[in-house]
Amino acid sequence: MIDAEKTFATIAQSIAKTQAEIKQDEISLVQSITSGTAFVRGLENAEMEELLLFPHNVHGIVQTLSRDNVGVVFLDNADSIRAGDKVMRSGRVIDVPVGEELLGRVINPLGAPLDDRGVIASKKRRKIEVEARSIMDRAPVDTPLQTGIKAIDAFTPIGRGQRELILGDRQTGKTAIAIDTIINQKNSGVICIYCAIGQRNSAVAQVIADLEKHDMMSQTIVVSAAGNDTAGMQYIAPYSATSIGEYFMEQGKDVLIVYDDLTNHARAYRQMSLLLRRPPGREAFPGDVFYIHSRLLERSTHLRPELGGGTLTSLPIVSTEAGNISAYIPTNIISITDGQIYLSASLFQKGIMPAIDTGRSVSRVGGDAQLPAYKTLVAPLKLFYSQFEELESFTKFGTQLDKETMNRIKRGQAIRAVLEQRQYKTMSASDQIAVFIATNGGLFDNIIGTEIANAQKIVLDVFHAQYNDITIAINQRQKLTQDQVDEMLKSFTHALQNEGLIANVA
Repeated sequence: MIDAEKTFATIAQSIAKTQAEIKQDEISLVQSITSGTAFVRGLENAEMEELLLFPHNVHGIVQTLSRDNVGVVFLDNADSIRAGDKVMRSGRVIDVPVGEELLGRVINPLGAPLDDRGVIASKKRRKIEVEARSIMDRAPVDTPLQTGIKAIDAFTPIGRGQRELILGDRQTGKTAIAIDTIINQKNSGVICIYCAIGQRNSAVAQVIADLEKHDMMSQTIVVSAAGNDTAGMQYIAPYSATSIGEYFMEQGKDVLIVYDDLTNHARAYRQMSLLLRRPPGREAFPGDVFYIHSRLLERSTHLRPELGGGTLTSLPIVSTEAGNISAYIPTNIISITDGQIYLSASLFQKGIMPAIDTGRSVSRVGGDAQLPAYKTLVAPLKLFYSQFEELESFTKFGTQLDKETMNRIKRGQAIRAVLEQRQYKTMSASDQIAVFIATNGGLFDNIIGTEIANAQKIVLDVFHAQYNDITIAINQRQKLTQDQVDEMLKSFTHALQNEGLIANVA
């Protein structure tokens, strides 16, 4: 005969054991807590990057998995959390809302709005960490991303789908170049994402004000993890921004993303890694700091036409100290990217803007995407300019120079003056090419530096009035014939002579 009492006791015991196991798997306690990080007992089924829920609406993500506990990085201020507090699994890896609803908005890396325009109504979400596209999914970089900055579009061109590093010391104009590039995408169909990592709130507010002033916020998304946010929030910011960009890329659209900057990102990762007891290496960074940036930047690409043909172009920004580009983080990211734009502190101090060091700047991919009209003009410009930089140092010692050398110095000075450009004054590709034709023709060689800006305006007035067909040809990626170049050069010369900026030649 079955003992009913014993049977019910066994069943009750089994249910209690199952409930205890579920509780142990899904809910646990904080074991210890440090600045911005914690260790949690149990949670045996927790996953890497899983979102955990703490009391007082505090969120954290799993960053280390060990036999007895999991290491957690807080995404919110965790001052209210104490050892012994309950922790609950969310059951989902951290993700971010994506979609058209984000355009024109300012959000944090979790997708929560930071502006005063209400809740974001996006119904789609995407994991912030996804695998980069395979080689077979990628197409060659073949379309230029015009920055509107002459020194970049001519000497270090950027292609859609490229990763071009912007680096230099603090306050040398790195963010200014990135913002000008975003502003130049107006009416181009390129969706822009500005990701601020560890920046002051006032600096981010200024960027937003600049974008609104130039009517660019409608096609821009700002993802901000400010300097007073947790290290965990700063760490996930670029991955969240990239996932948002990838959504648009997979819809066949072109996306430009600016990471400002990855030096702060590396420092945030170093901080949380050391608190999670990972062994330090060079400059106290953990050994996998290279990997966190490589897996981020590898997600930038140009998809094959059958996959939509969209592009994700990234402009990571890195800060150097005293121009030292051989430091750990700069060298890491130089090796990951397709080229770099180096800003020189000495040029900046001389008032040369943008302070781009053309000798140290390079684009290993963008030249293939550069508009054909540039290519015949850029080679002599770069040759003269590099020779000028070498020769200029000799003139400081009062060295007597022959006529040919003096002419080269004059041409170099003219090129330098032409490449100078004020912030927010971006220039279309056709306008740049018109100015470079005049420069190559020597029309600015004998004009005093302060008058070269006026001479450029005269050249552009003639170009706009007489050569609309050439503007169309340039934008349609057609080459300029020598006859077209000679004809424009003749018209520019005549206009400058009429204004008295160059002498009439008999």
